[in-house]
Amino acid sequence: MLRTQFEEELLNLHNQFYEMGMMVSNAVHKSVKSYIKHDKELAREVIAHDVEINDMEVKLEKKSFEMIALQQPVTTDLRMIITVMKASSDLERMADHAVSIAKSTIRVKGETRIPEIEKEISDMSDYVKKMVDNVLVAYVKTNEEDARLIANMDKRINDYYSQIYYQAVEAMKENPETVISGTDYLSVAQYLERIGDYVTNICEWIVYLATGKITELNTNHDEEF
Repeated sequence: MLRTQFEEELLNLHNQFYEMGMMVSNAVHKSVKSYIKHDKELAREVIAHDVEINDMEVKLEKKSFEMIALQQPVTTDLRMIITVMKASSDLERMADHAVSIAKSTIRVKGETRIPEIEKEISDMSDYVKKMVDNVLVAYVKTNEEDARLIANMDKRINDYYSQIYYQAVEAMKENPETVISGTDYLSVAQYLERIGDYVTNICEWIVYLATGKITELNTNHDEEF
């Protein structure tokens, strides 16, 4: 009887994590959309919903501790609980960056904007969202191979960041009126780049869940596994 109840709780934990992940993916998407479309309402929505995401993380963590204390799970089960705890904290940080992007939307007054860079930020954000959605699927399937592939996608995010950085700096040199927007573009691109890093962290937790090994994916030097 106890075992079945434990398995049910484990499944619930799994599902709640996935649900939290979908909420975070949504927040990232909406925050950038609000930024590109200058939609302050949408930005406020992202900021308001962040409380729910934080609450979910607290709930997941509390439940995880309870399950460890009361059920004293071993090996695979324990790994799964640890993964949820660690990865949900990565999700929560991703949501914080979405909030920062939403706050940038509210801050921007009628400054001179640079459409080419906004297009680049929009593309970067679509790519980040794809990473977030893919990592949630890989998590549900505990798919180590997919997790490694998704971690590799992060290189492209870094390329986007370098490109936006370069374009923004050039634009600011050419036209001082773009300095405020330009600086803002750099912040938003940096938030997106960090979200990519947190996705890579979650990939590492999926590999841990699948293999029991803590592995650094995607560090700047190539590693032999």
